[in-house]
Amino acid sequence: MENNDKQATAKGVWQTVAEHRGTIIMLLLVAAAIAMLLTGCDPDAGTAMALATVIAGTDEGSHVVDGPITTDTVRQSGSELLLNEIDRRIVKIRPMATPIDQISRYARPRHSNSMIVDYYTVDTKPTTCRLATAYTPSKEGTEAQRVVIKTDNDDMLAVSDTLMLPEVAGYEADGATQSGKQLVLYVVAKDDTGVTVMAANGSKIGSTYDCIPALPLNTPMIRMGRAAAELDVQTPQFESLPQKAQNYCQIFKMQVEQSTLMKIADKEVEWTLSDQEEAAIYDMRLGMEKSFLFGTKTQIYDYRKKENVMLTEGIWHQAGKDFSYAPDTFGQDTLISLMRTAFTGNAGSKRKVLVGGSALIETINKLEYTKVVNARDTVTRWGIDFTEICSKFGRLYVLLSEVFDECGMDTAGLIIDPAYLQKYSHLPFGTEALDLKSAGVRNTDATVLTEASCLVLRYPKAHVRVTSE
Repeated sequence: MENNDKQATAKGVWQTVAEHRGTIIMLLLVAAAIAMLLTGCDPDAGTAMALATVIAGTDEGSHVVDGPITTDTVRQSGSELLLNEIDRRIVKIRPMATPIDQISRYARPRHSNSMIVDYYTVDTKPTTCRLATAYTPSKEGTEAQRVVIKTDNDDMLAVSDTLMLPEVAGYEADGATQSGKQLVLYVVAKDDTGVTVMAANGSKIGSTYDCIPALPLNTPMIRMGRAAAELDVQTPQFESLPQKAQNYCQIFKMQVEQSTLMKIADKEVEWTLSDQEEAAIYDMRLGMEKSFLFGTKTQIYDYRKKENVMLTEGIWHQAGKDFSYAPDTFGQDTLISLMRTAFTGNAGSKRKVLVGGSALIETINKLEYTKVVNARDTVTRWGIDFTEICSKFGRLYVLLSEVFDECGMDTAGLIIDPAYLQKYSHLPFGTEALDLKSAGVRNTDATVLTEASCLVLRYPKAHVRVTSE
């Protein structure tokens, strides 16, 4: 039964092939032709086609032998008859980057409802002071234990504060042998006459222990933690009042126009109003970069326009620290001192940005780095490629800014903490099309680029001005 079914099926298949024999043969021929075209085979010889032979003429030119002229044979002959596709994109040369403006745009700007921006900055409480008057012990007893001193900043001290004197040695329990530890003082009281302190590890004068030893003028003192007694419930209050500051938003504008005839004219290269807008945006940002860095906050009355024009203050003038270096003696020790200034005493971030002129960057680039301070590979932050310098204090992202060179400050630089760089925007960056044709002004297409904004440093001491001596 099963064999009969197989025979019947085979008979049916052959019958179907016989009925459609013509169609099947035609399909096979088409498939063979397509295969030969794809593989470059000669249908008569069945071998791969070779490139035609190119021979030189008797005088000039070349001749193709045994084959058609193809693009391959033309290129083989060395002829310049065929041209490569011409790159019609115009390379737009940008003279410098705008790192400050770039970083500020990556952070979300705050909207300001006014052109005048009021903001508050807050600093950390000072931790160091110096002795304003020298102290010499003269008597034993309580007068040698409870001493009234004057510092250059008594306001930073409060009752129950402890002070470490790093340059004054403390004593052992016998009061005669120096322990090798720093002298520690405890603040007992404070009034208009000065600060009353006691020694935690003082010396012995006569029969009195824990006396305060001699303290020379300008002895540094470090404020440490407060020490309370067992029954103390309260401690002197800690107040931190932010300081109000102000800046003006400046209206930055750039206008681009293209006449109607210029728009419809045939051009050798594509150069449209959009290309002009792109070039204008970069030129506008370069101008904004200079204003954001070195601008002066003021209002100028334009007597022709009969209104005030506001200028913004640059962050160069807002930085709270300064560092000066000698270019001729700039070495790794100077760089470490710069890093120390940038990363200590301000509780800022451990990653900061140094933008500077070409002379400063050249000076830094000439240094030979060690395992303590080393320059790592290029890192990309905020869409900008920086060179990273690592130290025990923190990481510094270094970048050349030609704005400093243009402003005559090629030996200067600015270290900023991006976490405390804030942009205020009254009018966000935008474009507006002007209909000058309908207004009867000019037969042009016009676009105006506008932004009203300013930059502020929320924590001035986290930013450092770097200048040469």
